[in-house]
Amino acid sequence: MHDQLTDRLKELRQEYDTGEKRLQALEGEALRLRETLLRISGAIQVLQEVLEASGTASSVAPNGADGDARNHPTPAVS
Repeated sequence: MHDQLTDRLKELRQEYDTGEKRLQALEGEALRLRETLLRISGAIQVLQEVLEASGTASSVAPNGADGDARNHPTPAVS
């Protein structure tokens, strides 16, 4: 019985270590994704402002929208 418990404890510790490493990798990926979304959001905002300043914002229809770039708000990034 003692050997079974010792073996199970070893297995659980290995699983825990594997889970911690995976969590760290996912958190790093999430951070990189948030940074990418923030850059894209900034680019969207700049392009919208340039289009609005030039008076052509209503003639641009991104992704088949109704022609108003302002209908695509800048995504919130936390």
